[in-house]
Amino acid sequence: MTAERGARQSNSVMSTPATGPELSDDLLRLLLSGRPDVPNAVARAASTSSDPSVIVAAALLSRDSMMLSTARPLARTTRDRQLVALAAARIGGQQDLFDVLVREHLLMFPDDLLASWIAGRS
Repeated sequence: MTAERGARQSNSVMSTPATGPELSDDLLRLLLSGRPDVPNAVARAASTSSDPSVIVAAALLSRDSMMLSTARPLARTTRDRQLVALAAARIGGQQDLFDVLVREHLLMFPDDLLASWIAGRS
């Protein structure tokens, strides 16, 4: 993929409504990139998304624990439920609990980019 094509795809993600797992993955990857316009796109996507990962990311960016109450019933897998729990610990300032939860989560799901991003945030 060329840089120009990648830029076009990234821009199209930013303007597309959040539907489907592919867009969620794209948004989360853009979030990891650190682009300054991505947090707004994640917040917009979370308002209509049924993907708990997108909602968790938006909750962490806004530090809004109430958003996690939207993500909880949507979290049907162990992976998603653990993400909601570790985000709640992070937002709630429970650092010791967060450290244990994120470490255990990443042992079970070492490929989870969102959990890695959450762990790396200060």
